[in-house]
Amino acid sequence: MPAPAPAPIGLGLIGFGIMGERLLRAALEHARDSVTPVGVWDPAPEAASRLAAIAPGVPMLASAAAVIAACDCLYIASPPAAHIPLAEAALAAGRAVFLEKPLATDLAAARAFVARAEAAGARAAVNFPMASSPSVAQLAAWQATLVPARLSIEVAFATWPRGWQQAAAGWLARRAEGGFTREVVSHFLFLTRRRLGPLVLERAHATFPGGDAAETAIEAHLTAGGIPVTLRGSVGTTPQDDSNAWTLNDAIRLRDWSFAERRGADGTWAQAPDAMPNERMRPLVLHRQLAGVAAMTRGEPHHLATLREALEVQEIVEAILAG
Repeated sequence: MPAPAPAPIGLGLIGFGIMGERLLRAALEHARDSVTPVGVWDPAPEAASRLAAIAPGVPMLASAAAVIAACDCLYIASPPAAHIPLAEAALAAGRAVFLEKPLATDLAAARAFVARAEAAGARAAVNFPMASSPSVAQLAAWQATLVPARLSIEVAFATWPRGWQQAAAGWLARRAEGGFTREVVSHFLFLTRRRLGPLVLERAHATFPGGDAAETAIEAHLTAGGIPVTLRGSVGTTPQDDSNAWTLNDAIRLRDWSFAERRGADGTWAQAPDAMPNERMRPLVLHRQLAGVAAMTRGEPHHLATLREALEVQEIVEAILAG
């Protein structure tokens, strides 16, 4: 007889903003075979009522410590300054950790945390959903027929933060923790690292509007596994909430998060047969991410972004912003 499927792992969530709610919904609607939400904590007064409306069976616990005590794996979706303290508390309690990026607001602290976690063999991963994207898998299949020669990454936004992020503008719009380079460009740098190899920043420039506001434009030149990469990002240059493209050799690309496209002999771009908008793709991606979380928590091999990969991405991001 085949071995029985392993029981879902108990998932605790700290931070019930946009990302916390999104992952909780995915856990309840698409990943019950992998995870069971066991508790949430968020200090915002309205978080408890939102949780009760969305998932009345999942308790809002009294503290971060209570969530850590209740779970097998802690998902950390708080603002970045709290990531490392919460992760270290969970790891010290013997829990696995699934973090939002960036790892920290301080690069030295992120390096020290990753070194400690690796030395201890910690069960930890970072939520870069492109690790689970079917569109990225399609790109990888197409890439097998190419010799990578050049890559361009372009991101643009009507406003920053994006319309759906305005509730978190208090930190997303600020230079200390927010900005589109940390929040969005980091995903494409992770994809680049996975598909092409180690990242090396050659030069960069970032434009800031003044005060403590986050960047409004960036331009950078990198290499990835020795392949030249150009990167551009800007705010107020598109009517779209969010526009992006990761284009390899001007032959294949990932557009607007979820559309894998290939240039035909006539020069036009054609979508993969199973292409779909990001809103429809996201549940499938998060189901795969949460399956990876369950495997990671059990100490099994997984495909999720490692702490080391997230640190390498963060180093490039902070160097771009410093440039």
